[in-house]
Parts: sequence; structure tokens; C-alpha cells
Amino acid sequence: MALSFGVTVLPDPPYTRLVELMKLGEDNGFEHGWTYDSHVLWQESFPLLALAIQATSRMKFGHLVTNPGTREPTVLASLYATLHDISDGRMVMGIGRGDSARRYIGQPPVRVAQFENALRMIKPFMNGEEVHWNDKDLQLKWVRPELPRIPMWVAGYGPKALAVAGRVGDGVIIQLADPEIIQWIMGTARKAAEEAGRDPAELKCIVCAPSHISDDIADAREQTRWFPAMVSNHVKDLIERYGSDGSVVPQALTDYVQARTFYDYNDHSRVGAAHGAFVTDEICDRFSVLGSVEQATAKLRELESIGVDHFSVYLMTHGQEATLTAYGEHIIPQFAGATA
Repeated sequence: MALSFGVTVLPDPPYTRLVELMKLGEDNGFEHGWTYDSHVLWQESFPLLALAIQATSRMKFGHLVTNPGTREPTVLASLYATLHDISDGRMVMGIGRGDSARRYIGQPPVRVAQFENALRMIKPFMNGEEVHWNDKDLQLKWVRPELPRIPMWVAGYGPKALAVAGRVGDGVIIQLADPEIIQWIMGTARKAAEEAGRDPAELKCIVCAPSHISDDIADAREQTRWFPAMVSNHVKDLIERYGSDGSVVPQALTDYVQARTFYDYNDHSRVGAAHGAFVTDEICDRFSVLGSVEQATAKLRELESIGVDHFSVYLMTHGQEATLTAYGEHIIPQFAGATA
């Protein structure tokens, strides 16, 4: 399968901006439109996705990512099933344990066992199957059986969350574009899939990261320094649980976090965030897709060669229209099978 492309847009006011950028993304050959699900930091994302669905005709939509903590699991499943009906089958669920949506309101990420239990219910329930939940038999009887199933792509970094992705998910969402770390993450998830009697080769690899297309590499790095700082929230949790000696989690993922001093969720995913000052140029280059069209294409070819199925551009940089246009005119058409 050829590498497919998506774009992730914040649900920032004015709400019309998300709709406008999703439409431009579709016009430039992006196949998926994603947004965050952090209901206090930004606007409520579900009605915005409904508007984006109505403004487009081909693009698939979902969250990178939602979670079953701030969203009660049966409500979350019904929301996705409803949008799947509205869009005539264009929804893809991206789900994780909850970072900004949970931490900002004073709640920790959902515990792994609770997370897996919720996912095992949500996946069949949103696709119209009967489930047993809270000692009740439940079914969304209005789900249209002729629609394609909503796939569930699961985000994770640590071995336990990745094992859930392998056992339950249709794909693994990875928030960084470092080939070494991606291969460790997918290997961990696929091992769990195989142990659960699933075909590990069926597990999709979804990579999301900022991509700033510019001949000024120094400026491109400044545009994206916030991103490895954001990833460090998850890595910090891993270090607390597993240490940083490389015995469980690779040092390629943990070493850079040692220089981190603080994180301010009020500047979550914002260009120029002060908490990103510790991020080196090398980490910017490893974690994101930066530089000229040629440099970005070479990095994407490398990702494709290690089995990445989907790359989503985190569009939280300056020059958003220029990024979408550069991809539409110069990058997406280079990947066989992509719809330009």
C-alpha cells in the first residue's frame, strides 16, 4: 500500500478556520482530516467535525486523539456512529488514554486496564454490534449495516499501551517521525497482536508530526520545537515507570527529555512555546518532517520504506495554506496511489 496523507487542524476559534483548512486539504489530495479532542483548551471538536464533513466529499475524519475518560465510552461510540452516518462512512477513530484533555482538568490519563476494557466495547458498539457493558446488553440499532466499519487506531508509547493497540486496535498512532523509535513501537505492538492470535501485518502504522516546508531549515525548526516538548509529557511518564537505561524503552526516545524543565499546557501545540526551548535542532529534525520539498520527500520515503501507512501533518505552524499547497503540488503526487 502507498503512503496516504492526512492533516491535523486544531479546533481553534474561529470555527470556520478548521472547516476552511479541511476543505483546502481535501482539494490538495489529503485523504484524512484530523483534529484534537481537548474540550477546554480549544472548542468542542465534534460539531466542528460535522461541519467539516458537510464541506467535503471524500476526506475521512477523526481525532488524533479522543479518549474514553473525558468522553464516557457509550457516548463516544454514539458520537462516532452518528458522524459515520452523516458522512456516509467517512469516520476513523483515533483514541488514546488522554493527555491535555485529562491533565488540564486535573485528571490523569486513563489507566491501561480501564482503557483496554473501554476499547473492547467501543469498537464493536460504534459499528452496530451488541455489547455487554455495565451489566447491560446494549446496541446502537440505528447503525446502517451497509456502511464500512469504523476502524480504531490506538495511540501509545509505552509497552503496556502498545500491547493494547496490538490486541484491540486496527492501527497504531505514533506522534513522532523518528524511524528508529517507530520501528520499536510497531515491533512492540505487533508482538502483542501475534500473541493475541491476530495477524501482526494487519496493524496499520500511523505517524503524525509537524511538517514545515521551507528552504530556511533554522526557521522550520523554530516552527516545530513545541512538538518534541509535547511528546515529552508521555516520555516523562514512561521514564517514571520504566527508567531511562534503555532496558525497556529505547534511549532514542528518553534521552532528550533529561533537559526538560517544565511544561505549560496553556501553550500546548503552540509555535514559540517557552517549554520547547530545551529541544535541540537534532531532535527537531528527527521528530518532524522539515526543510525543502526534496528534504521532506526524502524523509517521507524513509518512513514509507519502514512500513508507515499514513502520515498526518500537524498543521500547528505558520503558513498553513502554503504547507497544504506544497504537499498538494509537490509531495503527495510523488507517492504512488495517492489521490492528488
